[in-house]
Amino acid sequence: MVAITYIEHDGSEHCVDVEEEMSLMEGASLNMVPGIEGMCGGICSCATCHCFIDLEDQQRLSNISEGEDAMLDGLADRRPESRLSCQIPVTDALAGLRIRLPMSQG
Repeated sequence: MVAITYIEHDGSEHCVDVEEEMSLMEGASLNMVPGIEGMCGGICSCATCHCFIDLEDQQRLSNISEGEDAMLDGLADRRPESRLSCQIPVTDALAGLRIRLPMSQG
């Protein structure tokens, strides 16, 4: 299990343990973290699992795919640290990761 902290737009924090190889979205959904819906089930087609991951932590993540990049381009609140949590598999390298959730998903 890998400890991940999800931070709602209002600052509420949810530190949960997520199994390796699950996506960050699945970890949030299974632990009922508010602010990540994952309506498409994790197939990168809805962006309801949009999150912000600090730029200094981006090197710990898998690379962004063209499909994820295109889906993020459709969001009004996209920032350089935007990612889709359904596209990020959990590994030991992510231990202690802090993920911020956009106000639009609150």
